[in-house]
Amino acid sequence: MFDLDRWREIFQSISKNKLRSILSGFTVAFAILLFTLLFGIGNGLQNTFKKEFAGDAINSMYVWSNRTTKAYKGNQIGRRIQFRNDDFEFIKEKFADKLQMISPRIQRGVKVVYKTKEDNYTLRGVYPKYDLLESATVTEGRFLNYRDIKERSKVVVIGRMVEKDLFGQLSAYGKLINIGGIMYRVIGVFSDPGGDSDERYIYAPFTTLQRIYGNNDHIDEFGMMYNPKLSVDQAIVFGNQLRKALKIKHEVAPNDQRGIRINNYASDNKQVSSMMFGLGILILIIGFGTLIAGVVGISNIMVYIVKERTKELGIRKAIGATPKSIVMMIMLEAIIITALSGYIGLSIGVGILEVVGPSLKQYFILNPGVSTPVVVGATITLILSGMLAGYLPAKRAARIKPIVALRAD
Repeated sequence: MFDLDRWREIFQSISKNKLRSILSGFTVAFAILLFTLLFGIGNGLQNTFKKEFAGDAINSMYVWSNRTTKAYKGNQIGRRIQFRNDDFEFIKEKFADKLQMISPRIQRGVKVVYKTKEDNYTLRGVYPKYDLLESATVTEGRFLNYRDIKERSKVVVIGRMVEKDLFGQLSAYGKLINIGGIMYRVIGVFSDPGGDSDERYIYAPFTTLQRIYGNNDHIDEFGMMYNPKLSVDQAIVFGNQLRKALKIKHEVAPNDQRGIRINNYASDNKQVSSMMFGLGILILIIGFGTLIAGVVGISNIMVYIVKERTKELGIRKAIGATPKSIVMMIMLEAIIITALSGYIGLSIGVGILEVVGPSLKQYFILNPGVSTPVVVGATITLILSGMLAGYLPAKRAARIKPIVALRAD
């Protein structure tokens, strides 16, 4: 295996038969190139779907109210449905076993000032654990707690981009900022996988904003996470039950689709999962089809190469070469050509994806790329195929008597 003379002989054979070696390598390189591009684009599509859900927990559900579109039980069309604190208690009690967490929410656009810096942001009044709903991570300080809710504290947790805009390189933790003319203390800073836009939110205790903006018990909407033990279908049923219960409570017509709205990620996840599964199957079929075409190509070429070298093999046997050494030589040559060509195809494919990747965003393909294990596995498959393709005819050729091989045309 590590005989220097054998390796020198193999490389001499490759160099003397450049066209043959190039044709063999081209088949492998082209197959790996197409395989890399297909899987890269497929992964880019999957990345796009993942990003759409990156800003929220996968078991999220949002409920908000609107104006009715149908008259019902003496109520006129166009009636505005207003959620209140008793709706919060109603949902918690009726669906306690189906909820992981729930938070009411009030949202306002505000101007925020810190010394000479000012900008406009979205201020949200929420309950503790709302950061879980948004998949946010507190990087400094803490998030809101129930003591803040009870005491109606004037404290806020700001996004990373808010800190960057107003404080530059300084830490915002513990500082006082002016929000709509009222001073709040920053008790935490968070980052969000949803990106810069989701890091320009400011969170404050729900009870604080409820008192400041109206001094009433109004709620704009609810954010919640359903019990992760629920299956996707069970979570969809839960969303329908919740909407039905709220419609009954607020006397909204059962067939009114606008009075009370629900965005249930379970439904979206089911659709996306089906699409991603179908996409994955399609890519696998096309990818492995390309791979099989490469296998057939390298196999045919190796059969032709061995047949072409029948006389050469006869000479080798005549001067003392053993059948084992002949077979090993052909197999090692196939391995070298396949491995080198596979690496070239992989490099070209990865390079193309890196160059054209940014321009593919307009086609909903985000960060196309392919994992190394997948391509390495594909290359190994081709190498093994090349070995097998070379071994079988080489084995037959090695058994031919030298005098017969020398007479071959």
